[in-house]
Amino acid sequence: MIDRAAISAARQRLASQPHFLRSTPLLRLPGAALGVDCTEVWLKLEHLQVGGSFKARGMLYRLLANPVPDSGVIIASGGNAGIAVAAAAQALGVRCEVFVPEVSPEAKRARLRALGAEVVVTGAAYAQAYEACVARQQATGALQAHAYDQPEVVAGAGTLALELEEQAGHLPDTLLVSVGGGGLIGGVAAWVESRAHVVSLEPERAPTLHAARAAGQPVDVAVSGIAADSLGAKRIGAIAWEVSQRHMHDALLLPDDAIRAAQLWLWRELKLAVEPAAALGLAALQTGVYRPQPQETVGLVLCGANFDPASLG
Repeated sequence: MIDRAAISAARQRLASQPHFLRSTPLLRLPGAALGVDCTEVWLKLEHLQVGGSFKARGMLYRLLANPVPDSGVIIASGGNAGIAVAAAAQALGVRCEVFVPEVSPEAKRARLRALGAEVVVTGAAYAQAYEACVARQQATGALQAHAYDQPEVVAGAGTLALELEEQAGHLPDTLLVSVGGGGLIGGVAAWVESRAHVVSLEPERAPTLHAARAAGQPVDVAVSGIAADSLGAKRIGAIAWEVSQRHMHDALLLPDDAIRAAQLWLWRELKLAVEPAAALGLAALQTGVYRPQPQETVGLVLCGANFDPASLG
């Protein structure tokens, strides 16, 4: 069970490493500044977190909460979770091995190597990299970190929402959250509970949570498209599924062209360089996939920035 008590406990444990995590800025803008008919849009700039994504919170907590053997820590990741584990492992002085799929950008692989991780590129998508990672973990006995479906990982992600509430003094009316395997929305929704609407956003070509809601249970989906490197899980995580059943308001889908347009807008207009996964919230507002009320305050989580910045040119 991931709840507010678990997230508060994660926050307390993470405080033991005060020089690792960052309290990321909360940018509050009038809706009109983004061309949106609502009172305010809040941008939680989590792409400025250590390792370039929100994942640093949960991955550090995973390492702090468990004994790490001499063989170190191992993970399969589209990139962001691996970078977060590698950064945490480097800070704690432990060995790290990361399995990434072939769709992972070279920029993310280079960052992993720079952090001292051993990088294994295998499989067309995350699922195949994960299978190879599990086999390797069984051989070495390394501590396995999961990109999105472990209690420490989800609770750590939830500290983002706790921090946002502290910064603003209250929650926004609605939080729009990108979903891959569901670690972020699981943590955010568990902290928010029923005190605000939490809406999941997914690419049309990677609809793990949307498909699960339609089927009444987690199911495998085909994954491709612009954000497949970071939102490329083929099935929603069990923890996120359980939390979403209790605390999630809606699940929406977005086309790749809208995600790309929002990513470019964030760079052109606000000089925020983020990966496609971080642009889904703005894409939902710009396209009208999510239509806020005029007096509504909407929060967006800019969840990551591990991509090739040359793609913004």
